[in-house]
Amino acid sequence: MSAQSQPRRRRSSDDRDRTARARIRDAAIERFADKGVAATNLKDIAADAGVSTPLVIHHFGSKDGLRVACDEHVASLIKEQKTKAMAASRGFDPFQAVREAYEGTPIIRYLAKTIVDGSPHVDELLDEMIEDALVYMAEGVENGILKPAENPREQAIALMLWQLGALAMHEQVKRLLGIDLIDNTAGSTLRWARINFDILAKGVITDEFYEKWRDAMKAAEQ
Repeated sequence: MSAQSQPRRRRSSDDRDRTARARIRDAAIERFADKGVAATNLKDIAADAGVSTPLVIHHFGSKDGLRVACDEHVASLIKEQKTKAMAASRGFDPFQAVREAYEGTPIIRYLAKTIVDGSPHVDELLDEMIEDALVYMAEGVENGILKPAENPREQAIALMLWQLGALAMHEQVKRLLGIDLIDNTAGSTLRWARINFDILAKGVITDEFYEKWRDAMKAAEQ
């Protein structure tokens, strides 16, 4: 069953114990992940969270404000889980740790849906994720699982765009490689990580060619 056709999850007693603001935010993430921001209305989000529409407005001001809160929450989850992964020397993939920690949740689907919508919030979300990546990648260097970079910011940006680009093209990843980045089918996460780690660890071009190319490119940039 696809994510879009799955029935909306009913609230449990644990849900009722959580704050209304958190329930609204999580309901919005799920709706945005399924339908996209533009096709989602506050009335449906309120119904999913078990609150009134005016209460959604009270907490977030508008759908735009709610979207900002969702982006901030997702970015914080990625940072938290990736920092833990780096501390445990478990690799680089900034979304693998989130998949493992939040399996069955719409966090990865939310990213895949929202990063292609072209809103200003995408810029803000990506900027925040890059700043967070600089922190946990520095920890990875300190822990001895990542190599020091000549330009850490450029590296963080390139790697983040690599991963987000794969999410944006998740249908092609599934078609060409049989790997489902969104629904996390059995073995998909491990296989995707293996492919990425192989490229990151072993590289593609030789050291000799890289040195010649690097010097030529630096000269051309100057």
